[in-house]
Amino acid sequence: MNTFTTPGHGATQASGAWRPTPLVAASMGLHALALGSLAVDTQLWPWALGAVAGDHLFMGGLGLLPRSTWIGANIRRLPAAAAARGEIALTFDDGPDPEVTPKVLEILAAHRAHCTFFCVGERVRAHADLCAEIVRQGHTVENHSDRHPETFMLLGWRNMERQIAQGQEAIRVATGVAPRFFRAPLGFRSPLVDPLLHRAGLRLVSWTRRGFDTNTQPKRVVKRLTRKLGAGDILPLHDHNSAITPAGTPAVLESLPRVLEAIERAGLHCVTLRDAIPA
Repeated sequence: MNTFTTPGHGATQASGAWRPTPLVAASMGLHALALGSLAVDTQLWPWALGAVAGDHLFMGGLGLLPRSTWIGANIRRLPAAAAARGEIALTFDDGPDPEVTPKVLEILAAHRAHCTFFCVGERVRAHADLCAEIVRQGHTVENHSDRHPETFMLLGWRNMERQIAQGQEAIRVATGVAPRFFRAPLGFRSPLVDPLLHRAGLRLVSWTRRGFDTNTQPKRVVKRLTRKLGAGDILPLHDHNSAITPAGTPAVLESLPRVLEAIERAGLHCVTLRDAIPA
């Protein structure tokens, strides 16, 4: 059964038919041409195979660029209207984490910042009360797949669909609200993601720049995130899988207050993606 045919409980089916980007349309045309050439002359199979293999390598390479828009729509900055209001979106990936997320929430509350948490379905099911608490405190929870497979971009249609749908359902059950946005695991994706998200009523979000807080110490994380800080930025951190400092503290807990202070000094304020981006 197609899990995306009838979204409910706050999900919105994308309006209109899915339309590929020009590059994806060209890739589809190349596949059709290769198949057609075999129908004319089976001895053309080396050309057909080579063309298709080359296309797959090229498109796969684009999928390794998290901020790319070549293979599908990708939100990398907030809309101009949100930027004009001095808004910035701080996001957290891979949680919820029962040890780290509550401390992140305390820091955000102290700074009166509202943010977006891209949560993993299996962790949402394991910590549903914490996920609900994130929403109770004025933040939003969005879809970061069901199990965060590192091979997400290599999955076939059905498995990728399942990762998106099960993550969607886990969050809906825990919070009562279906996600509107999706962030791919590691930021990597294939051309299959765009039509699947369209059918699910989801929009892909990456970032303006990242601090690499899963493998970098706080000082460098803060420097990377706040360099050229400006209205409309989308900045990612991790409330799970964050690097550990020499003192044994998750890097996010040391980085976050400094990032928030820099945002405040710049006269900006944090909002959720839902508040900044119209439905």
